[in-house]
Amino acid sequence: GTMQRVAVLTDAETATGYRLAGAPVIEATPETALRELEQVIQDGTYGLIAVDTGLIPDPATATARVMRGRDLPILLPIPSLRDAFSADTVDAKAYMGKLVRDTIGFDIKL
Repeated sequence: GTMQRVAVLTDAETATGYRLAGAPVIEATPETALRELEQVIQDGTYGLIAVDTGLIPDPATATARVMRGRDLPILLPIPSLRDAFSADTVDAKAYMGKLVRDTIGFDIKL
Protein backbone atom coordinates (compact mmCIF):
# COMPACT_ATOMS: atom_id res chain seq x y z
CA GLY A 1 0.00 0.00 0.00
CA THR A 2 0.94 3.65 -0.02
CA MET A 3 2.37 3.45 3.49
CA GLN A 4 5.34 1.59 2.14
CA ARG A 5 6.54 4.46 0.01
CA VAL A 6 9.38 6.28 1.67
CA ALA A 7 11.53 9.07 0.32
CA VAL A 8 14.44 11.03 1.71
CA LEU A 9 14.77 14.77 1.15
CA THR A 10 18.44 15.56 1.48
CA ASP A 11 21.40 17.31 -0.12
CA ALA A 12 23.25 15.97 -3.14
CA GLU A 13 26.19 14.79 -1.08
CA THR A 14 24.16 12.69 1.34
CA ALA A 15 21.82 11.48 -1.40
CA THR A 16 24.39 8.99 -2.63
CA GLY A 17 24.33 7.08 0.63
CA TYR A 18 20.57 6.72 0.55
CA ARG A 19 20.57 5.75 -3.11
CA LEU A 20 23.02 2.98 -2.30
CA ALA A 21 20.59 1.87 0.38
CA GLY A 22 17.85 1.78 -2.24
CA ALA A 23 15.81 4.65 -0.84
CA PRO A 24 14.18 7.11 -3.25
CA VAL A 25 15.88 10.46 -2.85
CA ILE A 26 14.65 13.97 -3.45
CA GLU A 27 17.72 16.15 -3.82
CA ALA A 28 17.53 19.73 -2.65
CA THR A 29 19.52 22.68 -1.43
CA PRO A 30 18.54 24.83 1.54
CA GLU A 31 17.06 27.25 -1.01
CA THR A 32 14.91 24.69 -2.84
CA ALA A 33 14.13 22.23 -0.04
CA LEU A 34 10.82 23.66 1.12
CA ARG A 35 9.51 24.04 -2.42
CA GLU A 36 10.51 20.45 -3.21
CA LEU A 37 8.93 19.15 -0.03
CA GLU A 38 5.65 20.97 -0.59
CA GLN A 39 5.52 19.62 -4.13
CA VAL A 40 6.04 16.03 -2.97
CA ILE A 41 3.42 16.41 -0.25
CA GLN A 42 0.92 17.68 -2.81
CA ASP A 43 1.76 14.85 -5.21
CA GLY A 44 0.82 12.38 -2.50
CA THR A 45 3.34 9.82 -3.72
CA TYR A 46 4.93 8.97 -0.39
CA GLY A 47 3.59 7.85 2.97
CA LEU A 48 6.70 8.98 4.76
CA ILE A 49 9.32 11.55 3.92
CA ALA A 50 12.53 11.72 5.88
CA VAL A 51 13.63 15.34 5.89
CA ASP A 52 17.26 16.29 6.41
CA THR A 53 17.26 18.88 9.20
CA GLY A 54 20.32 20.42 7.58
CA LEU A 55 17.89 21.54 4.86
CA ILE A 56 14.70 22.14 6.84
CA PRO A 57 15.28 22.27 10.60
CA ASP A 58 11.59 21.94 11.49
CA PRO A 59 9.70 20.27 8.62
CA ALA A 60 6.37 20.03 10.46
CA THR A 61 6.17 23.77 11.06
CA ALA A 62 7.57 24.62 7.63
CA THR A 63 4.87 22.59 5.86
CA ALA A 64 1.94 23.28 8.20
CA ARG A 65 0.06 25.14 5.47
CA VAL A 66 0.40 22.38 2.88
CA MET A 67 -0.19 19.60 5.40
CA ARG A 68 -3.44 21.07 6.69
CA GLY A 69 -6.13 18.41 6.51
CA ARG A 70 -3.70 15.68 5.46
CA ASP A 71 -2.69 12.67 7.50
CA LEU A 72 0.10 11.72 5.15
CA PRO A 73 2.90 11.92 4.50
CA ILE A 74 4.48 11.52 7.89
CA LEU A 75 7.45 13.88 8.02
CA LEU A 76 10.43 12.43 9.79
CA PRO A 77 13.18 14.91 10.67
CA ILE A 78 16.55 13.20 10.34
CA PRO A 79 19.93 14.55 11.35
CA SER A 80 22.12 15.49 8.46
CA LEU A 81 24.12 12.41 7.58
CA ARG A 82 26.83 14.04 5.53
CA ASP A 83 29.46 13.03 8.05
CA ALA A 84 28.14 9.57 8.70
CA PHE A 85 28.13 8.49 5.08
CA SER A 86 31.62 9.66 4.30
CA ALA A 87 32.88 6.96 6.62
CA ASP A 88 31.76 3.77 4.92
CA THR A 89 30.68 2.38 8.26
CA VAL A 90 27.03 3.29 8.22
CA ASP A 91 24.45 0.87 6.95
CA ALA A 92 22.01 3.41 5.59
CA LYS A 93 19.16 0.92 5.28
CA ALA A 94 19.48 -0.26 8.87
CA TYR A 95 19.80 3.31 10.03
CA MET A 96 16.67 4.39 8.18
CA GLY A 97 14.78 1.35 9.40
CA LYS A 98 15.67 2.01 12.99
CA LEU A 99 14.89 5.70 12.67
CA VAL A 100 11.46 5.02 11.26
CA ARG A 101 10.75 2.31 13.82
CA ASP A 102 11.77 4.62 16.66
CA THR A 103 9.70 7.47 15.31
CA ILE A 104 6.46 5.88 14.18
CA GLY A 105 6.62 2.56 15.97
CA PHE A 106 6.48 0.11 13.11
CA ASP A 107 8.72 -1.44 10.54
CA ILE A 108 8.69 -0.47 6.92
CA LYS A 109 10.29 -2.30 4.08
CA LEU A 110 12.69 0.00 2.33
